[in-house]
Amino acid sequence: MEKTCLQLEGGLSLRSHHVDTLLVRRDVLRLKKKGGACLEELLAHMGDTARQKASLRRSQIFGSSAGSKPNRSVLVLGHAGTGKTALVQSLGLDWSTGSFPQFDFFFVLDGKGLALTKPAFSLPTMLLGGLFPGRPLCLDPHQVFSRVAAAPERVLVVFDGFQEAWHLESLLQPLDKSLVADLQKDSRKQAFTVRELYSALLQRALLPGCTLMIAARPRGATGNLRRWADSLFELGGFSPTEADGALSRYFSEPTSYDNALTRLRSSPYLSSLCWNPALFRLVCFVLEHCDHREALPDTLSGLCHRALRLKLARQFEDRSSHDPSPAPSRVKLESTVPGGSGSLKHVKVKKVNQKRLTRSCNREARTTGDKVKEKGTSERKKIKSNGGRDEEGLLAELSRLAWEGVRQNDLVLPPGGGSAATAREVGLKAELFHALHLGGKPKGGSRQGEGGGQAGQMESADTEGHAGGEGGRRGSEERKNPRRRTKSDEVFEDVSDGSHVLSWSNPFLQSFLAGLHISSTRKTSGLLKTFPMQVGLGRGRRRTHKEELDLVQRFAIGTLFLRAGVSRESPSTQSVLVKHLKGHLGQAEHGAAHLLEVCHCIYETGVSRADTHWGTLLAGVLPKEMSFRGVRMWPSDVHVVGKVLELVGCGVGGAGICLGLEDTGIRTSGILSLVGLSNIASYRACTADVISMWEELEEKEELKLKGAMSKFQLNTKATQVCHVDDLARLVSMHRRLTDSSSQSDSLLASGVPAVKELHKLEFELGPEDCTLALPKLWSLLPGLNNLRHLDLEKSELGDEGAEALAGVLVSLSQLEILNLSQNGIGDPGMYELSLVLMNPASLRCLSLYSNIISDLGAHWLATVLPLMVSLTDLDVKYNNLTDVGAQSLGAVLKKCPSVKSLRMWNTCISFAVFERLQKQDSRIVCH
Repeated sequence: MEKTCLQLEGGLSLRSHHVDTLLVRRDVLRLKKKGGACLEELLAHMGDTARQKASLRRSQIFGSSAGSKPNRSVLVLGHAGTGKTALVQSLGLDWSTGSFPQFDFFFVLDGKGLALTKPAFSLPTMLLGGLFPGRPLCLDPHQVFSRVAAAPERVLVVFDGFQEAWHLESLLQPLDKSLVADLQKDSRKQAFTVRELYSALLQRALLPGCTLMIAARPRGATGNLRRWADSLFELGGFSPTEADGALSRYFSEPTSYDNALTRLRSSPYLSSLCWNPALFRLVCFVLEHCDHREALPDTLSGLCHRALRLKLARQFEDRSSHDPSPAPSRVKLESTVPGGSGSLKHVKVKKVNQKRLTRSCNREARTTGDKVKEKGTSERKKIKSNGGRDEEGLLAELSRLAWEGVRQNDLVLPPGGGSAATAREVGLKAELFHALHLGGKPKGGSRQGEGGGQAGQMESADTEGHAGGEGGRRGSEERKNPRRRTKSDEVFEDVSDGSHVLSWSNPFLQSFLAGLHISSTRKTSGLLKTFPMQVGLGRGRRRTHKEELDLVQRFAIGTLFLRAGVSRESPSTQSVLVKHLKGHLGQAEHGAAHLLEVCHCIYETGVSRADTHWGTLLAGVLPKEMSFRGVRMWPSDVHVVGKVLELVGCGVGGAGICLGLEDTGIRTSGILSLVGLSNIASYRACTADVISMWEELEEKEELKLKGAMSKFQLNTKATQVCHVDDLARLVSMHRRLTDSSSQSDSLLASGVPAVKELHKLEFELGPEDCTLALPKLWSLLPGLNNLRHLDLEKSELGDEGAEALAGVLVSLSQLEILNLSQNGIGDPGMYELSLVLMNPASLRCLSLYSNIISDLGAHWLATVLPLMVSLTDLDVKYNNLTDVGAQSLGAVLKKCPSVKSLRMWNTCISFAVFERLQKQDSRIVCH
């Protein structure tokens, strides 16, 4: 287990190079219909401050709080490249050293095993290694499985390698009863598919007491999957401190670390990418191998292009050193690999050649056995003899494979021979692909019985390559003599005979090659029609693989603008793309995700190195309201949006842009960088994060603090208890600034503008949350002196809440609208309110709709009604008033000339009495 878990991609070691990232515990919000049925389940949005408080180490992932049930079903979500597989490997390493004594067995099942569709497996063969013959031999699989089956509560099963969370939804669909009966009757019988066994484990038809963990990407995490999980965690990537620690581990020599750190800090965009561990490794790879005299890339397309060039260049140089045929020149290589020294001029393959390659690949893909190997060998000979020309074809084939994978939403490469086989061989050796051993016969003549692997062994799912070689004498000889056969050579032969499945090891390089394929084989008009920039696509519930297409779109546009002299050689291409992006940039009604994607596409055109004509082209395009609410914004997104905002000016009307950053999870440093831009007139963000940012600035830069305070706008809706807590903190800060004598000459003496300008506050909390939030509300309301609209509908006030509200109404002198509908307020509560309702002299609208006020409460309301000189609208519909209460209110209405409408109909009032009251005063209405 220890040897299996220690290897990271690219030959890096888990112990020497891996940096732990914190997990964040996430909660699920259940939105309900009026009838009480669950309508939808959403992940609760968390700000940066809340994430830091909810973070924990991996050693706590299977723990349970006091009084709660153990975490038997754990779901870990993480975007591409955030380290899900590294987390699984770390858990396996911890288990092997005794860190999880509650588990005697640790198994990892790979999602790519679903590619095996034949009903030829049993639970022992799947768990104990028969599915992965590369594992060490299990000497007594029957005895080991008997122990597993006897004590399932001592077993941990981890599912890894699923590209998307919604791929797991089909595994959670109810199994056929006959299949469940067969599985429970004899799970050792080798007559089940991998899908059936996976599904039976997840639905606890097999090993019902075991602990299950799923690691997947968050997109498509449906309610079924969230309900399945006892605990839900999220991987958020590197913090700046963790990224710096990872850099020092990657560059262990002090001199190389200092050089790498200096170069990285000189490139703000590359620094912003380092939050993602996969992109961080790409950045380090480029820093390690590129010439220090070369300028660092400043776009994601540039980074992937440079990394791909270096990987393939090393592979071609290695091939040329092994082959007697003359090696192609570096100039030819640079014309083959996109961009070379910043040029992509020759990367576009002729359509005739591309069609020939496609026809050849499709024709040869139908061959099997020896024909596949023969064609693969002949294609490799052509590469050796034809040099750089076939390198172009090889790159085109890699790009085609990448695009097909993205289009089909699949990381696994389909089988094929000919040029596809050659591309697979080169991609495997260049670490573009990862080989996963699924079935097949073990080498060396050894026989494996049922279970064929050792209990506790795991197989890495998403890492690049396999580490450690085969070990022993052979491994050391191969390292000393690189001309010997390497393990990648043997793996490639296994791939040819079906022993391995190849998958893309890096989703970003796959998307880059797919974008290169599109930009090389389609005209600009076709390019724009290929992607979901047209907003109608992807509006469905799932929006399958839209994110991958978005990434390919960025790369397709980026590769076009990476070409040297594009403005001289193809001005029409540039103008068409700019016009296309400009048209979509101002369409805020299409949503936050669409707006962010357009910003990324604009950035990939090279705005960081553009001339001032970009500002002229894009000036005034942005809408006045530019909101990214609900879309996760990572540091790289913040950098991109900031660069685009610097170019576009003050938006439509020239009055400045209102920036919406609520529910984006943006870090406080990102908020500060965006709100400091001169064209930002106002912004909205998580209040807790804004307060944290202000507190940091208060100690250092008071001038920046005043600017950040003056632009901030409060969200008027409180939907979670934390929103009330944050508002209370803000009010407390306002009081401190205005009351402190030491601030009399300060720029902050006037307090927090957002508190002074808060005119409306709406409560939209559930019954449980209201119980916690209301006491906090009563304490903060006196600080909102300018509040004009208070909406407490469905807040479970009752008579006690009405009494507490009456105690603070005196301080709300500017209040104009008070909504107390559907709060269970009765006569005692109405009495307490009647004592103070005349004090807000500006109160215009009062709603007591659907409470439980009876005739006595109507009497108390009638006594105070003439004193409410500003009241224009009163609503007491659907209370418990009878004819007596209705008549008392109707009689006092004559003394209230300012009232324009009185709504008081309910079924307890007789129609005759209500009709007579309406005839006496037309201001009495029933609707």
